[in-house]
Amino acid sequence: MVAAALYDAAGRILIAERPQGKHMAGHWEFPGGKVAAGEPEAQALERELHEELGIRVEAAHAFMRVRHEYPDRSVELSLWVIERYQGTPQGLEGQRLAWVATGELDAVGILEADRPFVEALKGRATP
Repeated sequence: MVAAALYDAAGRILIAERPQGKHMAGHWEFPGGKVAAGEPEAQALERELHEELGIRVEAAHAFMRVRHEYPDRSVELSLWVIERYQGTPQGLEGQRLAWVATGELDAVGILEADRPFVEALKGRATP
C-alpha cells in the first residue's frame, strides 16, 4: 500500500477519514491506497491520489516504509512525500479531509499503522 504526505502552503498535512463500511472506519489516515500487481509504487500513488482526491502528482519521493500487524491483518505501507501537485484535494470517495499541523497529528485519531510516519514527519521540514 502507498500513502502520501501532502502539504498545503501553510505547511499543514492532509489526512483523510476512513469512511463507514471500510476497515477501521472513523480513523484518520494519510491518503493513498493499494498497489495493483505489477504496478510500480509511484504509479499507484499517482493513480490513487487522482481517484481519491482529484489531484495530479507532479513530483514525489519515497520517504519511509513500515509493516504493521493488526489483530486481523498485516499491512505494509510506503509513505511518499508529495513535492508538487496540481489541483485542489477533494474527498471524491465520500471521505472527510482535514489539513492538520504535523505536531497535531497525534491528537486526531490517526491509524496505528500510520503512527511511525507521524513521528518521522515531525522532525522533517515541509517541502
